[in-house]
Amino acid sequence: MTALTSPVRGSAPPVLARCRELVRPRLREAVERLHPWVAEMAAYSFGWCEVGGAPATAPGGKGVRQALAVLGAEAAGADGRRGVPAAVAVELVHAFSLLHDDIMDGDATRRRRPAVWQAYGTGPAVLAGDALFALAVDAVAAAPEGPGAVRQLSAALADLVRGQADDLLFAARPWTGPQRVTAREYRAMAEGKTGALLGCALALGAALGGAPRDTVAALDRAGRHLGVAFQLVDDVLGIWGDPAVTGKPVGGDLREGKKTFPVLAALASPAARRLPALLGSAEHAREAAALVEAAGGRTAALAEARARTAAARDLFGAASLAPGAAGELDLLLEFLVGRSL
Repeated sequence: MTALTSPVRGSAPPVLARCRELVRPRLREAVERLHPWVAEMAAYSFGWCEVGGAPATAPGGKGVRQALAVLGAEAAGADGRRGVPAAVAVELVHAFSLLHDDIMDGDATRRRRPAVWQAYGTGPAVLAGDALFALAVDAVAAAPEGPGAVRQLSAALADLVRGQADDLLFAARPWTGPQRVTAREYRAMAEGKTGALLGCALALGAALGGAPRDTVAALDRAGRHLGVAFQLVDDVLGIWGDPAVTGKPVGGDLREGKKTFPVLAALASPAARRLPALLGSAEHAREAAALVEAAGGRTAALAEARARTAAARDLFGAASLAPGAAGELDLLLEFLVGRSL
């Protein structure tokens, strides 16, 4: 699952820090209820401690999902604290997904530290991920809207798993021919893998804040559009991004032969006939990047990201959202994807 590490330069909007301060005590309380060893692994994954439990201030995530949940409640006109159970739940699900994702992808590092499975072992990391998921369900089950909230979270998780399954299966499919991955399939994968939890964060926060059903549904759709837009921008940065910003080598996704949207879009052009032979090679990564761009892959990805961003903004505008929260949602969207477009 994609971690929403900001792909843009500039300072983070203050809403992220505000929401982190609101949610962190409840998130820590939840983690502390786990078995001590499992709690340590969870705390390590959040950057709160080192292996062995010594306190740490390692970089953690920016807390985008928890901010969306708080803003969902505020968009409904409620106090942001109403959205905290949703914020805790989506943050725990995100952490669970990253623990398992690193194992599936064989990624040895996460946020410039050994991944949990590298630091503690594969079996313990799977166990820690399972525990975080159980905590997430408990976080929303205790809310007054518990049954509906659990169903909403479960539906988002089902979409997330479906998207991750498709992403894993894409790796084994050919670049060309009738079995190739299509742009339409990629969009559906990205909406599940990245967008489902963003939509759930907004919608669940709004539901706990007392928003009507049509507003909850609109925010869910907006979050899904935002997730696809972010994934597309992330794809562009995975090929042409500045390593100082992305933390990845130039052309990293091409070296790994990942089926990203710019590549899939480029392959639809006769100009990219030579591209499949260049993919998955460090030696030919720069040549492949130039060919993807010449074949229109970069342009297509950014155009799609703009369209998804506009769709999210349209949904925000059409819903009856509290003005302050609506403004902060727009700033957050701009921070995540806007300035990279």
